[in-house]
Amino acid sequence: MRGKGTRVFAGAWIVVCVLLAGASAPSGAQFAGSLPVEAVRDVVPNRVMTWNLCNPCDESNVDRAAEIATYAPQVIGMQEACVRDVERIRDYLKSRHGLVYHVAYGSVLRKWGRCGGAPWHPGAFGQAILSAAPMTDVVTVEYPDGGSEDRGYMAVTTTVDGRPVRVFDTHLAQRRQEAVRADQARVLAAAVARHDRAIVLGDFNAVPEAPELGPMWALARDADPGCGPSSTGNCKPTTDWRSKFDYIFLRDVVALRQRVHPTRYSDHDLVHADVAVAR
Repeated sequence: MRGKGTRVFAGAWIVVCVLLAGASAPSGAQFAGSLPVEAVRDVVPNRVMTWNLCNPCDESNVDRAAEIATYAPQVIGMQEACVRDVERIRDYLKSRHGLVYHVAYGSVLRKWGRCGGAPWHPGAFGQAILSAAPMTDVVTVEYPDGGSEDRGYMAVTTTVDGRPVRVFDTHLAQRRQEAVRADQARVLAAAVARHDRAIVLGDFNAVPEAPELGPMWALARDADPGCGPSSTGNCKPTTDWRSKFDYIFLRDVVALRQRVHPTRYSDHDLVHADVAVAR
């Protein structure tokens, strides 16, 4: 009798736990059916993040994953991303933090010196997007002129705040290449303009008042409420040299708040925003 009673009690307790776990899932998380509940219950469904990982940098992917897990965004746009590093970060997010992400790559460069590997099998380098919800219509575009290094953008359709959104991730040409960045920004803006609702993440390598960012400001607003295309704006810096280079541009998406988190694991800060997507 004792064994039977114990089994009945255990069965009842399991039911209670399942009900509690279901109640803890974020409201409006339409993607919950595609991923384990325990993997997504701490993801913030309306939070997006951009982070230049810094490469080449000798940083621990365990630490990078821990930084991301602290804020648990629904979508993360990465720049200067080696595929092998992103794979490890994704694995650590799952195994150490219980956060499961889908991944899409926007690699534009294969170079042994950038991401290791052998000369005949170089690592892929560029952008990557992690999303708690599945991604569709993945596009990778290399800019006609990358400047001193191949650069491009990627785009996916995924779920943010319970709604489908086109998400872009880009990295413009390095500093002191204003004319190249201007051409890249025009290419990117033309792609963004085709979507009524879009989020553009990335390292633009330019301060807000830089003329080359004009096409983006004409289409969207930055998630930082004090920031705009003027030197008189109150833009929060996002790099170790205290310039704003990292943006979360929003088109028909409203920023509820933005936060910049300095980190010792990159020369760029983590930037995330909580947003509201129009129904």
